[in-house]
Amino acid sequence: MSHAILDLVEQVMSSPWLYVALFALALLDGFFPIVPAETSVITAAVFAASGETNLALVIVVAALGAFAGDHISYLIGHKSAGRLRGKKAFIWARGALEERGGLVLVVARYIPGGRTATTLTMGAVGHPLRSFTFFDAIAASSWAVYSGLIGFFGGMAFENDPIKGLLLGLGIALSVTALVEVVRWARKRRAIQPSPERLPVDTSV
Repeated sequence: MSHAILDLVEQVMSSPWLYVALFALALLDGFFPIVPAETSVITAAVFAASGETNLALVIVVAALGAFAGDHISYLIGHKSAGRLRGKKAFIWARGALEERGGLVLVVARYIPGGRTATTLTMGAVGHPLRSFTFFDAIAASSWAVYSGLIGFFGGMAFENDPIKGLLLGLGIALSVTALVEVVRWARKRRAIQPSPERLPVDTSV
C-alpha cells in the first residue's frame, strides 16, 4: 500500500505540470484556505532533496502563486466590504491592522485562517494597494522559503524514505503553527487580565 502511494507521489513529482499545479494551489489558497497549498509545497520540496524536483523553482512558483492569490483576496474584500464588516474574523483583522499596520500581513501568513481574513480586511478597509503589495511580497516569499526549506531538510533527513521525510516536514510545520497559536492565546489572555494598579481599591476599611 505504502509503495503504491509512493509510486503515485513520485509520478506526480516528475510531471511537467507539477509547477503549474503548485502555482494554482498557492493562488487558490489565498482566498479559499481549504486548499492544501502548504502541504503541496512541502511535499514537492521533500523530493527536491533527491533531485526529483527543483527546490528553487518550487519556492519561486509557490511565492508567485501566493502573491497573486492574496491580491485576488484583497480585491474580493474591496468589492465585499459591506458584507464583511460584521464578521468576527474581519473585526480581529481590522484591530490587528490598526495596531501593526501592513506588518500584520506577514504575521497572519502563518496563522490558520488569519491570512485570508487579513487580506480580505485590508481590501475592505481600503488599505493602500502599494503598501499591501510591499508587505505581501515579503509574506508570500517568506512563506514559500519556510515551506520549501522544511520539506527539503525533511527530505535530506530521510533521503531513502521520502514518506518519512514528508511526515517530518509536516510535523515541523504543524508544531510551528501550534506554537504560534499558543503564543497568541497566552498574549490575548494576558492582555485581558487586569493589572494590579487597575484593580478596584477597597475603601470600606
